[in-house]
Amino acid sequence: MIKNCAIFPLLGLALAAPLHAQATDFVLVNGTEQALGNLEIRRTGSSTWKPLGAAPARGAQSSIAFSNPDCAFDIKAMPASGDAIVWSGVNLCEVSAVTLRLAAGTPYAEYR
Repeated sequence: MIKNCAIFPLLGLALAAPLHAQATDFVLVNGTEQALGNLEIRRTGSSTWKPLGAAPARGAQSSIAFSNPDCAFDIKAMPASGDAIVWSGVNLCEVSAVTLRLAAGTPYAEYR
């Protein structure tokens, strides 16, 4: 009986935590060395892109109003070069800012 009583407080802590994380508003930082043009977003694994707005200038940031029950997204930019850049699997849950970066042409994201 005593063993079961020790589990109940832990169960209460687990139930007090949020049951479902979701993507919400965030700050987007252009950490690349180029102008990115317009941005689009899609849920990772889907094929439909939706407009996200104009990318902030090189080194700048902008606030993005966003709400979605999912967490993982792909973000696509169309720079003046014409070759799309896609950041895949960007986690938008429980973050306040996402910095888009490029290292030797490979896109990656940093979170704050």
